[in-house]
Amino acid sequence: MAELEGNCLVGQSGGPTAVINATLAGFIEEALNYECIEEIYGSLNGVVGILNEDFVDLASESQQAIRGLRVSPGAALGTSRFQFKKDADYDRALEVFEAHEIRYFFYIGDNDSMATAAKLNSKAIERGYELRVIGIPKTIDNDITRTDHTPGYGSVIKYVATTVREMASDNEAVGQGDYVSILEVMGRNSGWIAAGAALCKRKDHPHDPPHLIYLPEVPFTKEKFIEDVQRVLQREKFCVIVVGEGLVDADGNYVSLGSSSIDAFGNVQLGGSGEYLKGLVEQNLSVSARSCKLGIAQRTASHCASKTDAEEAYLAGKEAVIAALENGQSGKMITLQRGESDSYVCETGLADLSEVSEGTKRIPDDWINDDGVSMNYPFVKYAMPLIQGEVDTPFDNGLPVFSKLKRVQVEKRLSVYAL
Repeated sequence: MAELEGNCLVGQSGGPTAVINATLAGFIEEALNYECIEEIYGSLNGVVGILNEDFVDLASESQQAIRGLRVSPGAALGTSRFQFKKDADYDRALEVFEAHEIRYFFYIGDNDSMATAAKLNSKAIERGYELRVIGIPKTIDNDITRTDHTPGYGSVIKYVATTVREMASDNEAVGQGDYVSILEVMGRNSGWIAAGAALCKRKDHPHDPPHLIYLPEVPFTKEKFIEDVQRVLQREKFCVIVVGEGLVDADGNYVSLGSSSIDAFGNVQLGGSGEYLKGLVEQNLSVSARSCKLGIAQRTASHCASKTDAEEAYLAGKEAVIAALENGQSGKMITLQRGESDSYVCETGLADLSEVSEGTKRIPDDWINDDGVSMNYPFVKYAMPLIQGEVDTPFDNGLPVFSKLKRVQVEKRLSVYAL
């Protein structure tokens, strides 16, 4: 495949993770190795930066700042949930690419981001503009199809499982068979994050917390919930519950819909399932109940990030550049796949962006025990390797140090575009 000379552009999209900047670091460090890439640009706030021509020069950043990205949470380029709404948005994007001689576009994001990248790739082909587009998966929800797991997932479940173990220590100290703690976690319509709490159970200790896990994949009923809690409290001094924010009833309705709202893009803002369960406990059982909602803390906890996750996120960024520059690939997403060896090995692959954007990945039914509130060995075998190792976060004066980019602006060349 002949080299394609020009500039490259990378953007970050959707909710940040503890390791999304590790992907950016891998991308930048690899892109610097190719002479056919003249300039390395970053788009501020995802596709919004493309439409507004808000680009920064990543090649001007110090090596220290780039290395620091590997242990820094958030999104160094800024992120956005904005999506192209009309053909004019795609036309504008390609006009901007042409004006800045961008021949390579890399998009770090979730399902919606992969769909945007797929359509941008097809639009470039229709226009006859030579452009290589590569998607790089990112989401704590772990719900992107065609990849074994996503960068960001290992770190969030490491943090959630750690939090559950810490909560259990507290609850054991104060419980007398009358104490219920409920932890609400993210994940939207899939229970991958909630399921990850099961990793803090020790082998041959089936009664370790969390005692109950409620997943969006399993329809919720009030009656069974009360029976579940009663059963645990008859056996234990306390009951620790983990619940996914997208918990639904038998009719598919969010149990917390009454406390949810709609965001600017028409998406339901989930949250409140923990408080809902707390209310059921208080209304039906004479016990003390507490509800904790981790919120964004679970996706920013770089101090508890998985080393495996951080290394794989970095690898995904590097491999995206190699796929486009050395192999001439376009319209693809980098995937993480397990090797065939007995011990855990992660390899990268490619999937068509058009296929990735179709649907979401949910937990296999046979990974959930028949009781509907616990996970079995196949899930533990799947998830346990993803939380291994600790990231060496630098500290100064007792607090973690995070990298910040200079964000040297690239000169705009087109007129203002109305979003």
